[in-house]
Amino acid sequence: MEAILRAEPELRSQDVAVLEGKPPLQKIIAVNEAARKAGITPGMTKLQIEGCGGIALRDRSELQESAAHQALLDCSQSFSPRVEDFAPDTVLLDLSGLDKLFGPLPAIAREIFRRAWRIGLRTNVSVAGTLDAALLAAHGFSEVTVLPKGKESEVLGSLPVEVLFADESDSKDDDKEEVLETFRQWGIRKFGDLAALPGVALSERLGQRGLELQRKACGRRNRTLVPSDPPLLFEEAMELEFPLVLLEPLAFLLSRMLDQLCARLQSRSLAAQEIHLEMTLENRRRDSKNTFQRAIHLPVPLLNAQTFLKLLQLDLKAHPPGAPIVKVHLHIVPAKPRPGQAGLFIPCSPEPEKLELTLARISAVVGEGPAGSPKLLDTHRPQAFEMLRFMPAASENVGFARARTPVSPRNDNFGGTGVLARVENNLESENHTAVNLVTALRILRPPIPVTVNQQEGKPCHISSDKRNQITGEVVWAAGPWRSSGDWWEEDAWVRDEWDIAVQEKIGIVLYRLIHDLIGGRWLLEGSYD
Repeated sequence: MEAILRAEPELRSQDVAVLEGKPPLQKIIAVNEAARKAGITPGMTKLQIEGCGGIALRDRSELQESAAHQALLDCSQSFSPRVEDFAPDTVLLDLSGLDKLFGPLPAIAREIFRRAWRIGLRTNVSVAGTLDAALLAAHGFSEVTVLPKGKESEVLGSLPVEVLFADESDSKDDDKEEVLETFRQWGIRKFGDLAALPGVALSERLGQRGLELQRKACGRRNRTLVPSDPPLLFEEAMELEFPLVLLEPLAFLLSRMLDQLCARLQSRSLAAQEIHLEMTLENRRRDSKNTFQRAIHLPVPLLNAQTFLKLLQLDLKAHPPGAPIVKVHLHIVPAKPRPGQAGLFIPCSPEPEKLELTLARISAVVGEGPAGSPKLLDTHRPQAFEMLRFMPAASENVGFARARTPVSPRNDNFGGTGVLARVENNLESENHTAVNLVTALRILRPPIPVTVNQQEGKPCHISSDKRNQITGEVVWAAGPWRSSGDWWEEDAWVRDEWDIAVQEKIGIVLYRLIHDLIGGRWLLEGSYD
């Protein structure tokens, strides 16, 4: 029941019943207090309560129950590392020695109750000197109960004897009903009545089973805690009563699920590294897929439900499901939070949450490919790079890819009338120091197509209709320098490079000219300063 109410908190004020089975043989397996007061009990069929108005019926969901159980474990392990996974709806904690961290035991119990409520679970918390006494108090009393040491029998004495079998999942139903029928015939209704019976007479009639139940009712039976270490699973799932077509109501459901997941991550002192969204679609056509999956990989571990929701909204807007949604499954891959401390002389970088949202908005406009960080490829192809997802560097505040070193003109034997690559001028100064001037190449992106006239195998005139009509005579030319590669691939390349000086209206301008031998094109790749 709590798994359903955790997924739909608005149902807590209504009559709710949980169904299990296939139609028309569906039966009620759980009801809340409001439905029980209305006369609905577990075991009734769906047909028996169809005439009762105002009752919310929900099918049992194993995914929701698993998520609620994991949330209960997260809440428990945020207080103590010694936690036993006792039952799907019950966990046991060892609180010994925690008073120095959280205060006295009543304060710890209240804090456990409040933290469980924040993650959507209404639980019963009990603290006792023995595990069995705490289990009985949790099943018999609501909210927070603290049993004083040595007075367990007095506090538990008012509980009905049916509570004795609440935590015995392995007991047989026949044995339970037989013992309860015997207690009814004897007039035993409360724990106190069973504790007052003489032990010898009880053992003569019920054997060791009767003495065990009596010790349990007195709070004297104890068991050993068996700590468990379950795997970390941060998942939330919801089966929809009606298919969703619009993204706005879906965003409302995703917001609630993300709030619950972030609360669980926070209780474990973790953050999110990846978000996986899987939705089951209404299968209207046989050839269509009924599963829609999306994944968001975060550059740094984050813990902000609003940021995650906005990222999912932008992603779903760019990649809509294409069919009505009947089931939503959200899974988060946890990671340790990334501590960050900026240096005194390092410029401040944007917050990771805001930066990720900005990149997502840019990707929604220009597409997923053009937005990211450039990375030079390990190849001889000039200007070869690829766009990767932006990932901030571990040791730097700014995570952009390292810029390529400015390209200097060539200092080879040009065969022309002058040296173009590197000019060394010895400038006379007071200390007679030499200053080396390096000419930088400014890459033109995209390259400018030009028409080239040749004379004796060298460019003598270029013309272009773009970029202010680059046109002029080639004063001198150096080259060609031929390079090629990837001949075994479909995108093989062979090119000749020239360094040329063009006489324009503003004067002589230096360019790098490329001749694509495969495509037969001439391109201006850059200009020299």
